[in-house]
Amino acid sequence: YCVIYPAAHLFYIILFILLSVIQVKLWRLCDPELEQPSSPELTLHPGQGRLELVHFHPTSSGLLAVGAAKSPLIWDTSRQDAPLAGSYRWRRELHMLHTFVCTRRLIALKSPPLSLSSLKVRAARLLSVCSKRSRPPSELLIHSPSLLLSQPHPGSESLPCGQLNTRGCHGSQSGIGRDVLRSDACATADRQLHCARQLSGPPQGVLCVFACSLSIHSVVLQNSGQEFHEDLYPDTVGSTPAMSAEEWWQGGNKQVIASLPATSFNKILTYNVLQDPGHGCSTSSSPLSTPSSSADPSRSPSSTSGLSSGFLPSPSPSQSAKAIQSLLGPTSKFRHIQGAVMHRDTHITNIRGLNLTTPGECDGFCVNRQRMAVPLAISGGQIAVFERSQPGKLPDTALPTIQNSVNVVDFSWDPFDTHRLAVAGDDAKIRVWQVPEGGLKETLTEPELILQGHTEKIYSIKFHPLASGLLVSSSYDLTVRLWNLESGGEVKILTGHQDQVFGMAWSPDGKLLATVSKDGKVRIYDPRKSTAPVQEGPGPDGPRGARILWVCEGKYLLVSGFDSRSERQLCLYSADSLSSGAIASTQVDVSPSTLIPFYDPDTSVVILTGKGDTRVLIYEIVPEEPYFMDCSCFNSPEPHKGLAFLPKTECNVRDVEIAVGLMLTKATVEPVAFRVPRVKKEFFQDDVYTDTAEWWKPALTASAWLSGSNGQHKKISLKPKDMTPVSEAPKEAPVRKYMPSSFYLEEKTDEQKKEELLSAMVAKLGNMDDPLPQESFEGVDEDEWVSDK
Repeated sequence: YCVIYPAAHLFYIILFILLSVIQVKLWRLCDPELEQPSSPELTLHPGQGRLELVHFHPTSSGLLAVGAAKSPLIWDTSRQDAPLAGSYRWRRELHMLHTFVCTRRLIALKSPPLSLSSLKVRAARLLSVCSKRSRPPSELLIHSPSLLLSQPHPGSESLPCGQLNTRGCHGSQSGIGRDVLRSDACATADRQLHCARQLSGPPQGVLCVFACSLSIHSVVLQNSGQEFHEDLYPDTVGSTPAMSAEEWWQGGNKQVIASLPATSFNKILTYNVLQDPGHGCSTSSSPLSTPSSSADPSRSPSSTSGLSSGFLPSPSPSQSAKAIQSLLGPTSKFRHIQGAVMHRDTHITNIRGLNLTTPGECDGFCVNRQRMAVPLAISGGQIAVFERSQPGKLPDTALPTIQNSVNVVDFSWDPFDTHRLAVAGDDAKIRVWQVPEGGLKETLTEPELILQGHTEKIYSIKFHPLASGLLVSSSYDLTVRLWNLESGGEVKILTGHQDQVFGMAWSPDGKLLATVSKDGKVRIYDPRKSTAPVQEGPGPDGPRGARILWVCEGKYLLVSGFDSRSERQLCLYSADSLSSGAIASTQVDVSPSTLIPFYDPDTSVVILTGKGDTRVLIYEIVPEEPYFMDCSCFNSPEPHKGLAFLPKTECNVRDVEIAVGLMLTKATVEPVAFRVPRVKKEFFQDDVYTDTAEWWKPALTASAWLSGSNGQHKKISLKPKDMTPVSEAPKEAPVRKYMPSSFYLEEKTDEQKKEELLSAMVAKLGNMDDPLPQESFEGVDEDEWVSDK
């Protein structure tokens, strides 16, 4: 059981009770960055049986109330010989004690907390005399969340019922304990009346005191924007003790002096308290550490010109972002990303005979800027090629295809040649096809090149990201081979795998190759230096499949796979220390298909989905905790077979699209755009669109790379000439959207209400002095009247 000394401002004092030895130990903690003491500063020996509860006095320094087995004791921590008071014994155990702020009474609850029978208030200096006895209300339970709403507040007598907001709390986590923070820890900009900490345990029952601390707030809802509510926040007390324990024992009843008005406190603390709630404690630089010297009292809103109406200056956007981050933890600026299927006019429909049984190592289909390749369930390993420039409904007749004569295992477009398609078959051969300009006009039966070398069926193939004409393949013969398409031959054989290779990925600089295998290992190769892996580490536990790619400028490896319980998970590895294992992981869901990732290096956003899924997951990957930041998901109306992405130049920056993909369903190909909601879309969002690499242009040839040369892609800006960057947009003056709280809370007299009602009625009826419309009409002359005679 722990208690923090309320009057400590330069350090904390934590009290810890060891139930086994029946002692009270006091520890003095230094600055969190310094080494903490290894032994207690003070040890008390009450000698009254098992100890249950402790509580520091709210106004006196070093005065401690201890709940022993049968009686409450009061100790002066500067004296260890004996307690100041505590001879009265009760028949039943104490379960809660609390010292009132009035400093004269000690309140204690006895009996088990589930059947509270009576409440006794005793004069603390004469514990044998009971001043008052009454049945305890449930609101006095300190460790109940209802305390946040039922605890009396100086400014809440006439307010509506409050609302409890547990920010960052998960409904499945049960609270182990809670404690209410000081009033000056509440964020007045969010209209918080109470603030507390809740301690929860992790799933396996391991108690992590700091990592699992969650913030709880009691908020009063009012339509008053960023203004300060003087009616809700009266002056609050400081943290300097009013007197010593000896002075209190001699009869003193001094109160803690308010070091600063609550308005000034909250002006400072609104965006500084509760730093990093996800880690359980505030930083040492928080103003809570030295409240008496945090600000100048002369600068309080009550004494500052222009703030007499109770308004605080509107926080800047950066301050608002920091406030949200401090309360909710780190969040991604892409968290509200939206996926949307484009107009039907861009779809390709009526696809017949689609192959739905491609191997797990295959992405299902592949695309480039001009065309897409789709496998068909027709004998002979046929692949259909559709032009992106020709959307619409396909004819019911047979289409020209690419015939491989064997079952297709994997296929991939050359990133530097939109006409070259490499296809791996189950006959251990790789066929390279050349699609004519304008698409297929007739069926192709003769490939441009055939690569032979593997002795078993091939798993997957990948083109090099920088060198043209360089291809890598993995096979059931447990080898990974490099091919030079310029010479048409094999150039390297990489070994070291003990089981099936699930996935391969080239590093962004094209120097290294990473693989993930069924043998539970993640490996990194430097193919030009060695055929053996240069690094090796533990991979996913599940044997069902995995994918791998490089993230965060090639410093980390992201692996999507399965754990030992066949749940899909994402693991992040440091590329410099694979042997130490994953530095972070997150559980996704339960599904039989492997998550296929797409990574955008410009935004560090990874988009994942599996074949047969209807949900597309989106995360932002960061090189520090929490590593995985959740973003909104995209749900497709029906299961899709694959999702392949186009170059960044295909994104419409005017709609703030950060990725455009093609989704393959049972009979259609539908473009999907992923957009980031922004208010000022007329400006170029230069914080989203950094200069992007021209990865569709080669940096060097295969021969140059094999000889040891390196290269890198050139970068281009996506900003249109007629758009202004949002960073250079003119600043708008803040506009007050709401009336002050006094406007809503002020009670109007009957005469004022009557006058407002009459004014509203007159406004609806209009001005009575205005002429009627018919008065402006012209009459009929006498000679125009027709006589009946």
